[in-house]
Amino acid sequence: MIVSRTPLRLPLGGGGTDLPSYYGKHSGSLFSVAINKYVHVIVNRNFDRRIKASYSKIEVVDRLEEIKHPLVREGLRHMGITEGVEIFSMADAPANTGLGSSSAYCVGLLNALYTYKRKAVSPQTLAEDACKIEIEILGEPIGKQDQYMAAFGGLTKLDIDKSGRVAVTSPSLSRETLEALEGNLLMFYTGFQRSASDVLKEQNESTKRDESEVVESLHRIKDIGARLCKALESGEVGKTGPLFHEHWLAKRGLSHKVTNPAIDELYEIGLKNGSSGGKLIGAGGGGFIVFYCEAEKARLRKAMAAKNAPEFSFKFDFEGSKIMFNS
Repeated sequence: MIVSRTPLRLPLGGGGTDLPSYYGKHSGSLFSVAINKYVHVIVNRNFDRRIKASYSKIEVVDRLEEIKHPLVREGLRHMGITEGVEIFSMADAPANTGLGSSSAYCVGLLNALYTYKRKAVSPQTLAEDACKIEIEILGEPIGKQDQYMAAFGGLTKLDIDKSGRVAVTSPSLSRETLEALEGNLLMFYTGFQRSASDVLKEQNESTKRDESEVVESLHRIKDIGARLCKALESGEVGKTGPLFHEHWLAKRGLSHKVTNPAIDELYEIGLKNGSSGGKLIGAGGGGFIVFYCEAEKARLRKAMAAKNAPEFSFKFDFEGSKIMFNS
């Protein structure tokens, strides 16, 4: 039996510039951090030649082509495994909430399957393989951020050139800045779940058509991410909130599906109760909202609780996808 553990991620800046429709013309740049909320994938040899996959549903099939879960099917196909395997998964956060759980699952599955085949691979290979499966094979209108963050973990900057090559670097932050950033970020669940593909599809098509509002919004988002990275490297952690706010205003220009009146209300309540800025995590439309708050955390928590938006506590993860158990 093999158990992999793969982190979810919190985008800090540049989200949306990792889509091919944008970086293919302008290059992309993102700044994210992995968190200690995980997707666990268990792979075990099955006693017979059938394939069993357990997630929100249970599939037991005789042939690879019969598997309905696309990531399981294409992950096994990619690894050349066609029989006699059982796959089980569980996650610390619900799907479709903006934390990159689908890509974390794909990376974690590949990591476990490589180990199953007794092959050691790098985080780069895991990320590239996951991107190939999700973007090229399955045609999902998503970017490369989630796969790379799941594989590498940490506080990480991703620069994507026009050909799609990804350069992975770790910004240099002092221990004090890192601890302040971690301690001042508060995340809450909006209560809404949505498919990132639904939101990103519209943004992707608009970018392909060079619609000025969307492209200019992405330019601003990329610039904000670079400014935030530079500020944190300089120890100016207090700039995080105002830059988050700028990001949120720019993000609203990407698609009418990014927000809704209930989310807008939560955001305004956050600003009125101690936060200097925040943003919705992921593509938008629901999931989790994060605020930067230095001095009045209790007040912010109380205000969010009053709106039935529970806190989702977390720490940063610096290990990326790893094998926790291999018998």
